[in-house]
Amino acid sequence: MLVFKHKADLKEHLDQSRAQGKKIGFVPTMGALHQGHLSLVLNSARENDLTLVSIFVNPTQFDNPEDLKNYPSSLEKDLDLLESTGKEIVVFTPNTEEMYANKVISGSFDFDGLEHQMEGRFRPGHFDGVGTIVKALLELAGADRAYFGEKDFQQLQIIKKLAEKENISTEIVGCPILREANGLAMSSRNERLTPELRNQASFIYKTIVAAREQFGMKNAEDLCEWVENQFNTIDYLKLEYVEIADEATLKPVKSFNKNDRYRLFIAVFANEIRLIDNIALN
Repeated sequence: MLVFKHKADLKEHLDQSRAQGKKIGFVPTMGALHQGHLSLVLNSARENDLTLVSIFVNPTQFDNPEDLKNYPSSLEKDLDLLESTGKEIVVFTPNTEEMYANKVISGSFDFDGLEHQMEGRFRPGHFDGVGTIVKALLELAGADRAYFGEKDFQQLQIIKKLAEKENISTEIVGCPILREANGLAMSSRNERLTPELRNQASFIYKTIVAAREQFGMKNAEDLCEWVENQFNTIDYLKLEYVEIADEATLKPVKSFNKNDRYRLFIAVFANEIRLIDNIALN
């Protein structure tokens, strides 16, 4: 497994691989890898000859400096996990200066309104930061396919829009959410939860599954109100938002059309640790 820290060295290796006719898959990550990340890597390995994994905690997508400071980091463990797959993997581990030089600021993007919904409302500037780093990484990698988890479904839709608007030829592939045994969506942030809180946070998944079972019997507003009421009964999780949106536009809906696809989105604080999840309703 090769590890590169500099863009020029990585690009040279990827160009050589392409010249040999190799198909390249790409999995961008912020490290603290878990089985959810590994599922993306294995999906890529099945569909490509070589998989590039980037590990970079992108400062411009954090609206809360404390969140950036506390974001988990475990590079050696990450590299061991990737090497254990036995697949042809190349790892890119740049520092901030390598990616941003002396100008650590976001670009400005128009994602046709996708960026103003849900996470965009609660995390100002977040998707400009995401767009900035993902555009740079996709253009550097020049991969045939790039893999993203559906846990960050809004981000997935925005990256598809980014590729379309920036004429990036890489196919953006969405992959199913991987969950812990208790249903909690796998996330690097879970590592910051105490064992007790990690178990209690399974309430998030149990609640959205129960909401899905009521789909078609309640309108969207009543269903969201039902979820809010469930969280009002407990004190160890604080609901930030719950929203039912059209999968294509991410706009909130009040009623349902049988020809459209809908998804429930939720953000919850477990103490100061922010967790997000979503579930397809139909």
